[in-house]
Amino acid sequence: MIRQFLPVTALLLGSALLLFAGGLNGLILPVRGSAEGFSAYSLGLLGTGWAVGYVLGCVFAPRLVGAVGHIRTFGVMCAFAAVAVLLQALVVEMWAWIPTRAIAGFCFAGAAMIVESWLNDRAQPSTRGAIFGVYTMVNLAAITAGQMAISLGDASGFVFFAIAAIVYALALVPTALSTQATPAPLTSVQLNLAALWRNSPVAVVAVFLVGVSNASFGALAAVYADRIGLNLTAIALFASIPVLAGAVAQIPVGLASDRMDRRIVLIAVAVTALAADLAFVLLAPESRVMNLALVGLFGAAIFSMYPIIVAHANDHAPPGTSIQVSGGLLMVFGLGSIVGPLAAGFLMTDYFGPRGLFVTTVISHVVVIGFGLYRIYRSPAVAASDKGSFRAFGTTRAATPETAALAEGEDEAEALGEAQAQKDAAGA
Repeated sequence: MIRQFLPVTALLLGSALLLFAGGLNGLILPVRGSAEGFSAYSLGLLGTGWAVGYVLGCVFAPRLVGAVGHIRTFGVMCAFAAVAVLLQALVVEMWAWIPTRAIAGFCFAGAAMIVESWLNDRAQPSTRGAIFGVYTMVNLAAITAGQMAISLGDASGFVFFAIAAIVYALALVPTALSTQATPAPLTSVQLNLAALWRNSPVAVVAVFLVGVSNASFGALAAVYADRIGLNLTAIALFASIPVLAGAVAQIPVGLASDRMDRRIVLIAVAVTALAADLAFVLLAPESRVMNLALVGLFGAAIFSMYPIIVAHANDHAPPGTSIQVSGGLLMVFGLGSIVGPLAAGFLMTDYFGPRGLFVTTVISHVVVIGFGLYRIYRSPAVAASDKGSFRAFGTTRAATPETAALAEGEDEAEALGEAQAQKDAAGA
C-alpha cells in the first residue's frame, strides 16, 4: 500500500505546505486587522480580494503553465505568495493588504492546480481512489493545523507572517526536486452561465449563495469571534471546528443524497444551517462552549452543501461534460465568494455588529431553501439509475478545476473497474 503513494509523496507534501501556509495566513490577517482597529467592512474586503485572485488564478494559471511549464510556474506562485505575506507584515495598512491578498489568492490557486494536475497524471486507475482520498485528508489536516498554529503565540507581531512566508517557500522544494515527468497541461475552464442554467438552475443559484455564505464565514469568522470576546485559542477553534465538522458530515449527507432526491437533502442541510444562523443572530451567545457547539453545527451544514450541488448538477450533465460542469460551478461559487465578504462586512460595520455575519448567511440559506422547494415543484427528481456518485471535498477553499478533473478521473477508474469485473464474470 505504501509503495502506491511513493510516486506522489512529494506532491502531497507540497500540497500540505501550501494549505498550512494558506490556513495560517488566512486567519492571522483578520485577527491582526481587528486588533489594529480595521472595520469589519475593510476586513471583508480581504476576503473579496482573495476570492478575486483565486478565480483569476483558476482562469489564467493554465496559460502560464502552457507558456513556461509546471515547475517554473509553481516556483513563481510560491515565491509571490511568500512575498505577498511578507509585504502584509511590513505594511500594516488596508490599502496594501487587499491587493497582496488578491496576489496570494491568485498564486494559491495556480499552485494548487499544478499539484492536482501532477497527481492526476501520476495516479493509476487502481490507486486513483486511494490517492484522491489521501489528498483530501492531507489538505484538511494541513489547513486545520495552519489555523490552529495561531493559538501558539502572539498575533500582534511579525512571527506568524514570517512562518507563513517560510512555509510557502518550502512548498516549492518537493516539486522542484521531484524526478517525476512533467504532466499534461492544466484543465482550462470557461464560465458558460447559460449552459449551466440549462443543465440545473438550482445548482447555479445554490452554489452562488453557498459561495456567499461560506466565503463570508471564512473571511470574517475570526473577526466575529474576536469581537464577542473569545481568546486566541477559541478564535482558532471557531475557524477550525466547522471545517472538520463539515468533512465528517459529508459521509451521512453523501449516503442520503445518493439514495433520494439530492434537492431534498440540500434543503434539509440548508435548514440545519439556517437553524444555526438564527441561533447566532437571536441568542447572541457569549460563552465559549455555546459558540463552539453552534459553529460546529453550522460548519457541518455549510461545508457539506457544495458537494451535494456538484453531484446534483452532474446527475443532469450530458455524458463527458462533468468536468466542465464542475469547473463552471466552481467559478460561480467564486463569484459568490467575491460578494459574500463585502455584504457581511457591510452588515457587521453599519447595522448589526458581529451578528451581521450570520444575518448574511440567514439570507443566503433562506433563498437556497425557497428556490430548492420551487424547483422540486417544477421539475421531477433524477431517476436513481441516472444518478452519479457523491464526491466529498475536504474543503471548498482548496477546490480548483483540477480537483474536478482528479475526481472525474476517479469515477472513470471505478467505471472501468466495474466493467472489467462484469467482463470477468461473464467469461467465467
